Amino acid sequence: MEQKIHQGRNVKRFREMLGIKQEVLAFDLGNDWNQKKISMLEQKEQIEDILLQQISEVLRIPVEAFKNFDEEKAINVISHITFENCPQPSVVQYNPNFHPVEKIIELHDEKIALYERMLKEKDDMMEKMQQLIKK
Repeated sequence: MEQKIHQGRNVKRFREMLGIKQEVLAFDLGNDWNQKKISMLEQKEQIEDILLQQISEVLRIPVEAFKNFDEEKAINVISHITFENCPQPSVVQYNPNFHPVEKIIELHDEKIALYERMLKEKDDMMEKMQQLIKK
């Protein structure tokens, strides 16, 4: 029996792996979104393609990842890996295509940019409130 992929759970997994809070994802998706709606979205087994595309753009993760990632299959594959025929089972080679420190700096810069956007929007809202109060 083919098990269905739970797209909402996959959104949650990838969001958490990126260290992004529900509130931040909601902010990036626009005014119609809030933390509670993100929580409800992450409980949905199927998510509309248009919405998956928006989430994909915000999180910078391909839509296919949300549609195809199956944690049980991934765990099953990992748990069945054996090192019987491996000449040096204690050696793990790690050759990233990027410099890890640069990646950390890049993610940090993205978070700073997001917080700056949020602060600017807060300042804009405060200014509008003050104008309304003056009237």
